[in-house]
Amino acid sequence: MNRRDFTSYGLGAAFAAFLPAATGAQSKSPASPSDLAQELPSAQPVPGACASLSELPEPPSADTSQKLLPGFQARRIRTSGAEINVLTKGNGWPLLLIHGHPETHLTWHKIAPALAEEYTVVLPDLRGYGDSSKPGYSDDHSNYSFHAMALDQVEVMRQLGHERFLVAGHDRGGRVAHRLCLDHPNAVEKVALLDVAPTLTMYEQTTKEFATKYVWWFLQIQPAPMPEHLIGLDPAYYLRDHLAVQGKTPGAISPEVMAEYIRCYCCLGTIRAVCEDYRAAAGLDLEDDREDESRNKYIQAPLLALWGAKGTVGHLWDVLATWRAKSNNAVSGKPLPCGHLLPEEDPEGVLAEFREFFRL
Repeated sequence: MNRRDFTSYGLGAAFAAFLPAATGAQSKSPASPSDLAQELPSAQPVPGACASLSELPEPPSADTSQKLLPGFQARRIRTSGAEINVLTKGNGWPLLLIHGHPETHLTWHKIAPALAEEYTVVLPDLRGYGDSSKPGYSDDHSNYSFHAMALDQVEVMRQLGHERFLVAGHDRGGRVAHRLCLDHPNAVEKVALLDVAPTLTMYEQTTKEFATKYVWWFLQIQPAPMPEHLIGLDPAYYLRDHLAVQGKTPGAISPEVMAEYIRCYCCLGTIRAVCEDYRAAAGLDLEDDREDESRNKYIQAPLLALWGAKGTVGHLWDVLATWRAKSNNAVSGKPLPCGHLLPEEDPEGVLAEFREFFRL
């Protein structure tokens, strides 16, 4: 898709999102649990793009983490390309849970404590997201390829003593899990993918409806610094609008969790990272996917696909068929009665499906 097509599909909507902020909204502190009920757009300060933003998020609150994920232990693990913020708890088979954009490991907070009663649960922040390190730009965007992010996860699990493990990924985390299965098949016992179809499939079958509903897929792949500039004008608005569009269950994201998402997203490093993530997905990652297909390289582990019955992915694609085309093992799954944010909108449904599928 060229820039002219992108503009006709959705860039106007992306610009419109920032018009209220650009016309002189009053300066205000970032949203907090007490004022997240305000209507969009947020009243973030809006000087020149990113001018008021720090490079990294403010440090996390230990009290907030323990309230949302009681008993989980936080640590930083250095991989060959990043430092990954990781929380762990439990015994039993290791279960790696990978979040998506624009969230953090907290996307799993409603089900991780229950899973930790049966598994050793590992909750990382992807590189560039949350409180993990945020590598800089590279000419080919390889610092944020799914290959690099999957390698982070394998190296984290090995340093925790887990050579083979269960893995589930939501949104971008599902795409990282897909690449992990291809690059490191001996590491994956079973894989669950939440509300995603394969990246190559979705780009090759893009329609006006998909481009309109998933405008960030086409905004964030544009060359720097345009997307960074637009997002940086009011990143809290961008994040909250994104989640409002994707989610179909009012109140699914609590004010405390939303405040954490905003804390981590509203900084230069994360804004750079999310754009580089999507640029890599539309470039290097597609090349990797095409090469794998030319070599008949497919997922070897049993696969569970879950998707939101009210969301875009299940509406536009036959999710099970798309993953069966990428797999040499059994593929099962079903829709859940929610939107895109499955672990937060329908935690009971996700938990039940995980317990059944990951049973060994």
